Amino acid sequence: PQEMIDKMIAEMNDALDGTEERDIIISESAAAKFKELMAKEDKAGWGLKFTVEPGGCSGYTYVMDFAEKAEKGEETLEEKGLKVFLEKSVVSIVKGVRIDYADGLQGAGFKISNPNAKSTCGCGKSFH
Repeated sequence: PQEMIDKMIAEMNDALDGTEERDIIISESAAAKFKELMAKEDKAGWGLKFTVEPGGCSGYTYVMDFAEKAEKGEETLEEKGLKVFLEKSVVSIVKGVRIDYADGLQGAGFKISNPNAKSTCGCGKSFH
């Protein structure tokens, strides 16, 4: 029980700590899941490529993939020991985005919260 409380407090502090200055905030649970998936795919040490593309019912959709290194036009961020490759052209769209991972009775998956989104679709996969 105390361990769960400590973890919740750490995640809450993480969520509140400097969200305005950071481009992308990744929760401890999301970082751990990304690292686990990379290890399973023999991509340990790689980074997360995060971008947006036109699509979905609300205008844009998030795209996440693993990449060995940043490509031209991308910047590299470090978040929770995870490299994040972010296209410079989308920084203003994703500034302050929080990526979390939940695993519960209602299903498991990554949840993306974007403070810049004017609207999101019902499925939560796209935004405007």
